[in-house]
Amino acid sequence: METEKKEMASKASPSVSIAEAFFVHLICGLGLALAFLIARHVYSADLISDPSRTLFLILIVECPIVILLYSRYRTDREQCSYLKAVARGILGLLAGAIINAFGAIVLGAPIGAQYLLKTLNWSLVMSSFSVVPSACVFGSSWMDWQRLFAYTKPNGTIDHMICIPAHGAIIGAWFGAWPMPLDWERPWQEWPICVSYGAVIGYSIAMVASLAFSHARSGLQHVKRD
Repeated sequence: METEKKEMASKASPSVSIAEAFFVHLICGLGLALAFLIARHVYSADLISDPSRTLFLILIVECPIVILLYSRYRTDREQCSYLKAVARGILGLLAGAIINAFGAIVLGAPIGAQYLLKTLNWSLVMSSFSVVPSACVFGSSWMDWQRLFAYTKPNGTIDHMICIPAHGAIIGAWFGAWPMPLDWERPWQEWPICVSYGAVIGYSIAMVASLAFSHARSGLQHVKRD
């Protein structure tokens, strides 16, 4: 029993306060804002005029921030160093991009040479939002992945920090895809513009929501103790 308790303690993620969660989400949000500012003021681009370049800028600004921040909260700290957590975040980025690209194509994303770079960059950005944080924190722990993404049962602040923004990005992208087949002939209906806007908006809103959920859960715990 004593050995099992030690193993469980070594696998447990470090306690994360609401203030620390706010700081992590704030840095991630500022990273997104910085990427859009660079695209606009340095390259005179945005998701409508140049979606591929804008998505690439979001990737190279946001992804390192996500990996470096979330690797600090790895659960298996005794077996996994910080650098190893960073490495599995990079692997998670690539694996998640493949899954996102496959899912997008299956659901109707256009295929062709002119869309290849757009789909690649969109898939990598989506992976940064939805897969990378969990890869950094949980690695290949199937039980944790299943708990968060199959059963949607976050337990604690770090789980809310991972689960809710990931779902927000996916749901936002899904809602963003709705106008694509409509016969409005608007430039923002092109793949993957409205899907990208949906993902970014959904991810941003969900980061705020995760803080609200964590705060509410913390309040309920205090009430129960009293």
